[in-house]
Formats: sequence, C-alpha cells, structure tokens
Amino acid sequence: MESTERQQRILGETDAAAWVESGMTIAVGSPPPMALVRQLIRRGVSDLTVIDSGLSLDLLIAGGCVRKVVSYYAGGGFGVAVAPSFRRAVEQGEIEVWECEEGILATGLQAAAQALPFLPWRGGVGTSLPQVNPDLKLMTDPIGGETLIAVPPVKPDVTLLHAATADPYGNVQHIGGPGWLDLFLHRAADRTIVQVERIIANEDTRANPWATTIPSVDAVVRAPYGAHPYYSRGFYVQDQAHLQAYVSAANASARENRPDDLVHYLATYCRQPATHADYLERVGIKRLLSLYEY
Repeated sequence: MESTERQQRILGETDAAAWVESGMTIAVGSPPPMALVRQLIRRGVSDLTVIDSGLSLDLLIAGGCVRKVVSYYAGGGFGVAVAPSFRRAVEQGEIEVWECEEGILATGLQAAAQALPFLPWRGGVGTSLPQVNPDLKLMTDPIGGETLIAVPPVKPDVTLLHAATADPYGNVQHIGGPGWLDLFLHRAADRTIVQVERIIANEDTRANPWATTIPSVDAVVRAPYGAHPYYSRGFYVQDQAHLQAYVSAANASARENRPDDLVHYLATYCRQPATHADYLERVGIKRLLSLYEY
C-alpha cells in the first residue's frame, strides 16, 4: 500500500541556497533572511537581479552577487541615507538600477502574481520615473480617461523570507505579521524559501490556524538567529553595533579607497564560516544573548 504521508519541506541552508543560481531574479523579504544571504555570497553566486532594500542588498552587492537592482530604497535606516556599496557600484556603472517607488514595486509584483502583462498605478504620474525607467509606460485609462502608469510584471525566480516559525509542511507564522512586501514577494515568485527561528509541530499550526501568514511554502530552513544582525520579532532586536561595523567597512572601501576593511568583513562573517552555526560562533554567544527584546 502506498504511503500517504505528506511531504516535509525542511531543507538545510546549503541545499536551500542551491536553488538560487547565477543570473536568476531573487527577492529578499523584511527582515532579511541573512543566513541565506550569506550562503549566496559564500557560494559565489553572481549576475543576480535582486529585489530588495537596505543593507542586505548592499551586502549582496559588496559580495559580488548583483548585476541589477530593483529597489525603492537602498539605505541603512539608521543615518545611512544611501548604502555605500550600492552607491559605489551605481556610480561606477557596475550594476543596473530599475527605478521605482514602493507602490510601483508592489504593483509589478501583483501583476506577476496574476500572470498579467501589466497593471495600472497612479503613483509616479507627473514625476520623472517614466523617463528614467523606460519599462514604465504612461497610459490613458480607457474608462475614466485618467493618466496612469502601466507597470510590467516583476517576477522573482526565488523569494527568500524570514519568519518566526513554520511547521514541517511549510505553513509559516510570523509574530506581529510579515514584512509589508513579503506576501507580494511570495505570491509573485516561482518558489519561496522561508528561514525560521523554530520549527513547530503541525498540530500547533492546526491549533491556531489564523496565525498562519503564508501556507505551504516550498522550503523551510531552520535558522535560529537567522536574521542577525537584523531583528526578529518576538526573539531579538537589531544589532546596531554589528551593522555599523559593516557600514564602516563598506564606507572605507567605497569612499576612502581602503578595500581591505570590506574584504576582512566579508571574509570574517560571510566567506570563512562554512555554516550559519559557524557564523553565530564568530558573532559570539554574549553578543547574541544581549539582543533579547525584554
């Protein structure tokens, strides 16, 4: 008699990261799944189109993974108006930027999710966005006559997310809800990988089904402290000192012609640690335990 057991979707970090191949389009949620981001740098994946914002995007650029950026904001969020590796790569013509604002990005993701050639959007009408991004086309609403922007699909091959928990079958639960674009990124993608702080039993999922934010993702990666140096709601706060150390190293490379600082950071925290557990050992248990929310 054939087994009717459901397929478990738990993967190791290296197996999950292997889904991302050079030249693909990937999306990174918020907070970013940094364990997976570091795995991509470690593997030397390149020529990616990356839908992301903040310093996780900057780290992928610093690691040599990025050819094209789709982003509404490439900054640090704590006094870093423009992320340093992003600025340097754009100024030197090393990466292409698909200019947009948040609403345009969400509209493009929704068009991909619905398998539509475009969706209309009001945001950006009257700005220079259609000039700097020729993929955005001005159009006239055939019903009301209003000028709108036609936004083409923005489709990731793989979306990478971080969440609080998931059961073995890919039913994901966040604490305090997902990052605001996470659901758009998931629906638009061919496949979604979610790294989580804890794996929970399917019985726990069924006991509180309304807490499930994303059902049946393609892969789940167990990664305690997996968002570090970012926060994970219900588990730990952002490691400002670590993020500032990265920004200082990236600034030294981009502005002061001291690339060794950034090379040292990437080697210490991305390339030399073979696994996420090795990375956590580099950070140190005292630092990690200091990041509890309460």
